[in-house]
Amino acid sequence: MTDLDSFITGLPKAELHLHIEGSLEPELMFELARRNGVEIPFATVEDVRAAYDFSNLQDFLDIYYAGAGVLQTRKDFHDLAAAYFARAAADGVVHAEIMFDPQTHTDRGIPFEEVIEGLLSAMAEAEVKFGMTSKLILSFLRHLSEEAAFEVLAMAEPWLDRIEAVGLDSSEVGHPPVKFAQVFAAARAKGLKLTAHAGEEGPPEYVYQALDLLHVDRIDHGNRSLEDPVLVDRLAGMGMTLTVCPLSNLKLCVVDDLGNHPIDRMLALGLKATINSDDPAYFGGYIGDNFKAVAEARGLDREEIVTLARNSFTGSFLPPAQIAAHLEKLETYVATYA
Repeated sequence: MTDLDSFITGLPKAELHLHIEGSLEPELMFELARRNGVEIPFATVEDVRAAYDFSNLQDFLDIYYAGAGVLQTRKDFHDLAAAYFARAAADGVVHAEIMFDPQTHTDRGIPFEEVIEGLLSAMAEAEVKFGMTSKLILSFLRHLSEEAAFEVLAMAEPWLDRIEAVGLDSSEVGHPPVKFAQVFAAARAKGLKLTAHAGEEGPPEYVYQALDLLHVDRIDHGNRSLEDPVLVDRLAGMGMTLTVCPLSNLKLCVVDDLGNHPIDRMLALGLKATINSDDPAYFGGYIGDNFKAVAEARGLDREEIVTLARNSFTGSFLPPAQIAAHLEKLETYVATYA
C-alpha cells in the first residue's frame, strides 16, 4: 500500500451514493439462495463474476434485478446491509446514506416491512459496532410509472420518520425526471429530501429537469453536465453536490478509461463533486477502491482528495452540527499527515 493509499483509507469520509442491493456479493448471493431455496442462473461464484461484463446500464440492471431475487426476509436485508457497513467502515466511512429499491422487492411479493426493518436493524447495529451513522433514501424505479411510485410512497408512510429522502434510479434514457414531478412534490410535502440520478447516460437536459421540475437537493452522477457550460456554472453557483462514481462510470462505459475521468475537471470548475461506489459488488470496488483508482488514474493530489472527502460531509443530509463535527475530525486527521 502506498502512502497515498494509506492516507485515503484512514481519511474520514461519507458515502452518499450507494445502492444497498448493489452491494450483494456473489458469495452472499449463493448463501441466501441456499437459505431461501431460490434458484439462480449460475453454477458457481466464478460464473456470477464472469456475468459482470456489462456494456451498458441496461445489461447491468438485468443481472442486478435477477440477483435481488435471493433477498426474501428481513434477516436477508439485515445481512446484506451489515456486510456493506463492515466494508465501508474498513474504508474510513463514518456516515453513509444508502439507497434502497423497495419496488424491486414488493413487486416480487416481499412485504415493504421486511425490507426496511432488515435495513434499519443493520443501521442500528453499525452505529453501535463501528460508530457509523447512516440514513435511508427510498429510490423510485424510473422505468416504472409515477403511479407505482406513489404506491410505494404510501407503503412507506409508517416509516417516514426513519427515511431521509427519496431518489430516482434505474434506466435513465427514455425516463426523464419530469415523469416523476408530482411524486417528488408529494415527497417534499412530507418533509423528505430529494435526490435523483441525472446526467449519467441521460443528457444535460435531464439535469435541468431534476433541478427545475423535481427541485432536488442533490444530483446523483451528473457527469454529462460538463457538456453544457451554462449548466456547469449554475451547479457550481448553487453549490449543488454531485455524487460521482468513478468505477461505475468505467464499468458502464460512461468513460472509456479512468485516465479520462472528469473528476479533477469537476473540482477545477468549482463543482461540488464527491466519490462514491454506486453498486460496488458489480462495479469492482467499494468507496476506498474508487478513491484510490481515480487518484492514481488522474494523478489527484492530497488537497483534491481532501476536498472530495470534505464535500461528502457538506453534501450530506446530516444536520449542520454533525457536519461541523465531522469536518473538525477530518481536519485533525489531515493535520496528522502534514
